Amino acid sequence: MHALRALTTAGLALALTSATACSVGGGTTAESTGSGAGRTVVVATHDSWAMSKDVLKQFTAKTGYTVKIEPNGDAGQLTNKLVLTKGSPIADMTYGIDNTFASRAVDEGILADYTPKDLPGSVADYALPDAREAARLTPVDFGDVCVNVDDTWFAKHHLTPPASLDDLTRPAYKDLFVTPGASSSSPGLAFLLATVARYGDAWPSYWTRLMGNGTKITSGWSDAYEVDFTAGGGGGDRPIVLSYASSPPFTIPKGATKPTTSALLDTCFRQVEYAGVLAGAKNPEGARAFIDFMEQKSFQEALPENMYVFPVDRQATLPADWARYAEVAPKPFTVAPAEVAKNRDTWLREWSDVTTR
Repeated sequence: MHALRALTTAGLALALTSATACSVGGGTTAESTGSGAGRTVVVATHDSWAMSKDVLKQFTAKTGYTVKIEPNGDAGQLTNKLVLTKGSPIADMTYGIDNTFASRAVDEGILADYTPKDLPGSVADYALPDAREAARLTPVDFGDVCVNVDDTWFAKHHLTPPASLDDLTRPAYKDLFVTPGASSSSPGLAFLLATVARYGDAWPSYWTRLMGNGTKITSGWSDAYEVDFTAGGGGGDRPIVLSYASSPPFTIPKGATKPTTSALLDTCFRQVEYAGVLAGAKNPEGARAFIDFMEQKSFQEALPENMYVFPVDRQATLPADWARYAEVAPKPFTVAPAEVAKNRDTWLREWSDVTTR
């Protein structure tokens, strides 16, 4: 969910999806299920869920199933909710558990095995490295969480923008960077993991330097981008923000052809989102059918303009602005999901200690 032109749409989508659970695919659940709950697929997902009704109607027309969406906060909150309701699942399947929470979801036994038969070949590049985890979670989309800069601001102030994580600690960029917090935000956690991957055991020292250089931490991405970022539409005063590699296309001014912002591709951590059937689901057949559908072109090609993420099917056609300006990081930082699961709580405690001194 990114900048200017998309912000309103994203905000509306977020408001609509987080306000209440909703059904899609051709009317309300009660109207559409017809033969009963067995024709409904309940999907536990995050608050950023958004998908074209036309695309979901294709699923209903093809399978007879109607989709009912149950938003449950961000990826971490979603995973926690599913763990707490293990044995009495709140849905038939889940979508939105990412590679920072995948190991926990599998270890807690909340998922059943399922792998679609006809996956696009490129999906294998995003599969979880552990075979047990890969058998239960199917990659659907990915996004690179990266530092973004307001190129217009830097040009106006005759200052060269930063290019690396190290640059963010230089005096020239003091009080210019804002990022969502790692303990309260999925992209914030991704940025923490980028620094863990970059600096290893010395990452707390990097964060000490970062905070010493006036970095501001917000509770979530919206506050950082829409309020504090100079190019986020909110009149902010910080021209460096943590966002996504796909954000710049949404800063193309009306009547212009180029974005006013850039993503720093040497600062990115790659988030991959997965779908899986919940153990004990009331409608596992419907859940499997919807996961199959999520890998088809119509759903994959609708992901960028609805959820602002890249499809895992590289044969899917991207929107024109994305194809030109939404770059994919060539060498994103990565941390093995098992390492994240093992160290997440410790890293977050250490991060909180460093950032609240």
